[in-house]
Amino acid sequence: MTSKKLLLISSSRAGQTPYLEHAKTMIEDHLDGIKDILFIPYAGVTVNYDDYTDKVQSALRSLNINVKGIHQFDDAVTAVNNAKAIVIGGGNTFHLLHQLYENDLLCAIKEKVNLGVPYIGWSAGSNVAGTSICTTNDMPIIEPSSFTALNLVPFQLNPHYTDFNPPGHNGETREQRLAEFMVINPEMPIVGIVEGSALKLVDDKLSLIAFEEIEKPDGFLFVGGSKRTIGVNEEISHLL
Repeated sequence: MTSKKLLLISSSRAGQTPYLEHAKTMIEDHLDGIKDILFIPYAGVTVNYDDYTDKVQSALRSLNINVKGIHQFDDAVTAVNNAKAIVIGGGNTFHLLHQLYENDLLCAIKEKVNLGVPYIGWSAGSNVAGTSICTTNDMPIIEPSSFTALNLVPFQLNPHYTDFNPPGHNGETREQRLAEFMVINPEMPIVGIVEGSALKLVDDKLSLIAFEEIEKPDGFLFVGGSKRTIGVNEEISHLL
């Protein structure tokens, strides 16, 4: 039995809602009374870490949550080891993973999460919770030591999933890109989570949850060239 507590949110916004507004109830429920969180802003590239941390603090202030950025500590590993909850925000997944390797944090984060410390990620922060970042939507602006990620769940994630293709655009859809991954990795599942939804793992139960106001909250499971819908509140613990 695992003691992992994961909340893997697709995005920081749903539609035109304010930053993290749609996810606040999910976050508060997942933290279950914890008020001090360690925020890892390494996915931020065009925003500096102080501003990014302040943005998250402002969004969660109404929940009386205290947000401290990992960059504000003298030793990043010690900060993780002392964390009551670990939160990783969105941005560029390659930069995020590069910085996790540079600061020797992968093992420290995995050990804490395996001990039951709650983990929350959105966008890139969700992407790194999977086996690798090979199904990210981001440009490889920097080369991490490896594409291997935290492996908090034994499958791939694709936050912000959509198969929309603008009229006149002749590039590949998201589904076509994931199909390429499946040709090379036919046995590895991929979970696509749409805006406004999240994966939640507690007590060995993995399920899809969603902000109640989004119109099409269903997720998608890709494996071996096939695609099927994941309904809201559907348990998908067989993927663990």
